[in-house]
Amino acid sequence: MKNNYKVNSKLVLLFVIACTSFGFSQSTDQVQIKKLYDTALTEGKGYDWLNYLSNQIGGRLSGSIQAQQAVNYTKSQLDSLGVDKVWLQPVMVPKWVRGTPEFAYFETSPGATTNVSICALGGSVPTPPRGIKANIIEVEGIEQLAILGKEKIEGKIVFFNKPMDATQIDTFTAYSNCVDQRYAGALEASKYGAFGVIVRSMNLRLDDYPHTGSMGYGDQVESERIPAAAISTNAAELLSTSLKLNPEIKFFFKQNCKQFNDVESYNVIAEIKGSTTPEEVIVVGGHLDSWDLGDGSHDDGAGCVQSMEVLNLFKKTGYKPKRTIRVVLFMNEENGLRGGNKYAEVAATNNEKHIFALESDSGGFTPRGFTFDSSDKDFEKVLEWKSLFEPYLIHSFKKGFSGADIGPLKKEGLVLAGLRPDSQRYFDHHHAENDTFEHVNRRELQLGAASMASLIYLVDTYGF
Repeated sequence: MKNNYKVNSKLVLLFVIACTSFGFSQSTDQVQIKKLYDTALTEGKGYDWLNYLSNQIGGRLSGSIQAQQAVNYTKSQLDSLGVDKVWLQPVMVPKWVRGTPEFAYFETSPGATTNVSICALGGSVPTPPRGIKANIIEVEGIEQLAILGKEKIEGKIVFFNKPMDATQIDTFTAYSNCVDQRYAGALEASKYGAFGVIVRSMNLRLDDYPHTGSMGYGDQVESERIPAAAISTNAAELLSTSLKLNPEIKFFFKQNCKQFNDVESYNVIAEIKGSTTPEEVIVVGGHLDSWDLGDGSHDDGAGCVQSMEVLNLFKKTGYKPKRTIRVVLFMNEENGLRGGNKYAEVAATNNEKHIFALESDSGGFTPRGFTFDSSDKDFEKVLEWKSLFEPYLIHSFKKGFSGADIGPLKKEGLVLAGLRPDSQRYFDHHHAENDTFEHVNRRELQLGAASMASLIYLVDTYGF
């Protein structure tokens, strides 16, 4: 009986010690995370960095002067943080130029025309110098091309008018369900003899802003390629209604875009070396390039400055990471993913050991949580941290897509994650003229940066 008492006493003591240790760990984490949020909201630099990127530099299309200015500026700001290393990683990127503003109208009868807002899709060929004028045929998706066949499409302009599904609460799901018409519409329509394509903008709101974005021609030779443009949602509605009243409407559009040879650009990289296991690398990043219509504040200036802010917050709060924390500002996500591929290639060549990568490329709106591309075991580990974020209203921890630029790093044992802000307003601005600094809220932006820093702190502290 006495022996059992002693054994039970030891078990109780061990249990108390374990509980005490766990409580201390939780308290330490809570204190550090609160410090990160407090500092981000009162001393953060991200909003000021974004102000400069947006209003002093502007749209940063790969291969442009503005993209190089953004490289120089972000490198200088990262240098000023006093981190251990800052460097540029060369990468060859495509250079596509929009040229003079596009022009379009539809004609209901000779001389009766209505101007509509369009913009060339990124990577498109130009129209002939005098533009294209032809009858127009409306479809709701690429799959309808085969149903209509060459007889009804040849010699016409194809109008892809599949809208984003407003019933989807996750607007990125709505986007992914119809973006194929933007990317591959011209390639597929050309097989049926179309002269050109007009694509409804990827936007849930009805407005007059056409939204650009990348498109591709596959392995088509130059002579087989047809021009492609996006049309604003208001104009798409008007055109669709007009076609129902008069199927013989003619459409005219003119664009002067041009593809040049690849040019050299750079990924911008900075890191704080780990204090105990520096060979283990944690990456956080966004893409520095943007489309040219707006200034790329949400897509993805926000993600870049939030990633830079992670290093700033660690420095300001005095946190010394165990593992190496590396910021990567990727070049050319929008029309090529060259920066993401180059970073992964160099990392593999150098045999670097990445354990975690986090990307922010969903805008600077209020953070709601994270998505994780990981094994079930690693995801269970992540879920243990969820309660630490609930005081900051970060509730959504789900398995799912992480980010385009960190995708090439994917391999067994590496956990990838993406910051997920509220998505309801994102596609109002995505790839459009109104993706501008005035539509970014400082507090929302900084909350996102603090959330990213907090997650990286936990990964650095506990690993997987």
